[in-house]
Amino acid sequence: MPIYWAFLTYMLLKPGEENTEYWFMFSGIDKVLHLSIFAALGFFFIAAFPKIKFSYFFQIILIYAFLTEILQEEMGLGRSMETLDIVADTIGCLIGYYIYKMLVKRFF
Repeated sequence: MPIYWAFLTYMLLKPGEENTEYWFMFSGIDKVLHLSIFAALGFFFIAAFPKIKFSYFFQIILIYAFLTEILQEEMGLGRSMETLDIVADTIGCLIGYYIYKMLVKRFF
């Protein structure tokens, strides 16, 4: 969990690069990436702390999403704060949470 969180922080704060030469690149791919990496974060977080209240889980992930977006803007490394990134982060963490809960309910 800490390794994934450190890697995620690095990836979210590293200088931005626009790269549209790949066949799979499309407008909005960054939102899909935000959603998927925060889904993984939400899943791993609730798996690591399964007894945490949902409100605490949600607050911690949301604060992290806001902090990374604010730091992207303030660091001036070619990244910018975007509200839709925070929306994608929030939806992603909720997806990860509910996937974990569904798997636990089904298999345990």
